[in-house]
Amino acid sequence: MTSARRGTSGKGVRWRERSRLVRQVRLWRTRKPRTFREKVRYKMLRDHRDIVVTFADKAAVREYVAKVIGEQYLPRVYAIVEDPAALYDVDLPEAYVVKPTHGSGAAIVVSHRAPPQSRLPSEPGSWVYCHAAPHVATRADVIRIADGWMAQLYGQGPNREWVYGRVPRRVIVEEMLATADGSIPDDYKFFVFHGECTFIQVDSGRFGRRTQDFFRPDWTHVPLRGGPPWANPEPPRPARLREMLDLAERLGADTDFVRVDLYDVDGRIVFGELTSFPAGGDSPFDPDSFNEVFGRAWTVPRRYR
Repeated sequence: MTSARRGTSGKGVRWRERSRLVRQVRLWRTRKPRTFREKVRYKMLRDHRDIVVTFADKAAVREYVAKVIGEQYLPRVYAIVEDPAALYDVDLPEAYVVKPTHGSGAAIVVSHRAPPQSRLPSEPGSWVYCHAAPHVATRADVIRIADGWMAQLYGQGPNREWVYGRVPRRVIVEEMLATADGSIPDDYKFFVFHGECTFIQVDSGRFGRRTQDFFRPDWTHVPLRGGPPWANPEPPRPARLREMLDLAERLGADTDFVRVDLYDVDGRIVFGELTSFPAGGDSPFDPDSFNEVFGRAWTVPRRYR
């Protein structure tokens, strides 16, 4: 379940996403949440703990992950910079991934495996995923787009995903994760409520024919669509699923809900990210009855401490 949300400049934040009156109205409307979307919105408005900021920060979360499950599960980092121009002086391999630390849904994947027709977006502030070959993704082009990221606020403002306004704006460069045949590995998203995983989302084909499937922890397929079609054939059960579930539940043990993203790269489990507010509270469910089903395992606290 994803939703395309672009970053905005600080001046571009809509008035209602800054209005105290709008906030009070939303607090009142979400006081008795029942469905998953309602509970995400409840959490967005009320959970302002430091741990939520740590989860959202793609650089700071690495320390949390290393402490809870061990640094062996982290992807290799080549650079974390405050000024994208500093990337001119970083020695990078032929394949790597560049991302902003203060948002989600944006990345430049550089590798020779990119489709020949792939090109980087021309707009400097393009908040998208793109896969391009090294001769197309020159260092200057990467820095141009990264400069655009640095000028943007992600999350629509303090009345929505407020957390990104508290994350330092930096650029992180990580290893490119690829299987032995060079393909992008599947993305496993574990929905962890009160330290227990209830659902697993599997996203495949990010730069090709994208598919999305949902499973229970016992790998029973769930008849739910969150946008993209189901994979055919159905994604096989990961060989190290039990370990992945354990890692996800340990990473989510300190909060009421978090989505834990992991990759299985030919048997190597790699951490992706922690997401407290999936799709900003707008996750699609088809059929919509799963909106309530997803929310059942989540008992939101009266107060976040």
